[in-house]
Amino acid sequence: MGGCGSPLPLFVGIPGVDNVSISRCHFLMRNKLLLLPALFLMLAASMQSIATAETDAACYELRVYYAAPGKLDDLHARFRNHTMKIFQTHGMQNFGYWVPLDNTNNTLIYLLGHKDRDTAKKSWSEFSSDPEWKQVQKESEANGKLVNRVESTFLTRTDYSPDVKNTKTAAPRTFELRTYKATAGKLDDLHARFRDHTLRLFSKHGMAHYGYWTPMDKSKGADDTLIYILAHKNREAAEASFKDFREDPDWIAVRKASEEKAGGSLTVKVDSLFMKPTDYSPTQ
Repeated sequence: MGGCGSPLPLFVGIPGVDNVSISRCHFLMRNKLLLLPALFLMLAASMQSIATAETDAACYELRVYYAAPGKLDDLHARFRNHTMKIFQTHGMQNFGYWVPLDNTNNTLIYLLGHKDRDTAKKSWSEFSSDPEWKQVQKESEANGKLVNRVESTFLTRTDYSPDVKNTKTAAPRTFELRTYKATAGKLDDLHARFRDHTLRLFSKHGMAHYGYWTPMDKSKGADDTLIYILAHKNREAAEASFKDFREDPDWIAVRKASEEKAGGSLTVKVDSLFMKPTDYSPTQ
């Protein structure tokens, strides 16, 4: 260790632990050895803040932007260079940003996190009136609006969903946004099947879980909709995984038992959309 006033190397660079505080702790530790427990509490608190920074959202928002013809690259540039930072300024968490593999509709899809619905409303209000955003919007739309239409769905994470985290792999993955419309009155049965069986079988066949949600609003499917995102190595791997999953004797037995118990199929419609992360997405 260095002399008094030199930071402890072990704790340098940890968010929330400044060098002045460390130097003070160093001095007292050398002379009285009284603050070691406190120092470790500081470390634990810092680590806790890091661990929860990406997982403390109680309200999620899935947003779909339909870019004006020829404007998708400009929209990406605005998010990459400005929008995401301004979102963070107003308390919104950036999770994933994707475009469909077959992007015939000039679409951008992204996921935000909020503390709760009221906070989301407040954040959006502050964002819309932010002078920096207004200037960015004005400059970026000098030659016309970048977005023709926006869709927003507020979501609640299911009790069986893993924590939603920003993760990156060596090679960007292919993500799959899947939307299930449950048979009337059978959403709870569908949740039970996912909770008790489906997630485990997805993992068995190489599919990675990103998040599972239900819409908050009845008009968006709160009573009959399950939305989730999987991650795959690529589209071909996804198709192979689902083929193996559907042919798995365990899945066949689970599906049969769950449908017999519920008195019929648990779903009436399943939509699948393959997506790739944008270069600025926190999740890759």
